[in-house]
Amino acid sequence: MTPTRESERRAPAAAAPLPERARRHWRSTRRLTLALLVVWALVSFVLPWHARGMNFGFFGWPFSFWMAAQGAMLVYLLLVVVFALLTPSIDEAHGFDEPR
Repeated sequence: MTPTRESERRAPAAAAPLPERARRHWRSTRRLTLALLVVWALVSFVLPWHARGMNFGFFGWPFSFWMAAQGAMLVYLLLVVVFALLTPSIDEAHGFDEPR
């Protein structure tokens, strides 16, 4: 018999005890947060530290200037968008999604 309702398709994740489901959900959320935090740290600290060594033209400007003026802000915006797009899928995978 094929399940027809959405709640029946998610039965295995929803059947686990809440503390175990919450622990798995938090672990997945922490992994995503840690990965995005590593990217943030690289863009905020590692790239500026080595920027003078990367002295090549990028869109007509020195790369170090472009990275400080434009690139970092674009990466920060991308990090927020990635987090906002992936968090609902993590919630749904662990049975914590909100009904629409």
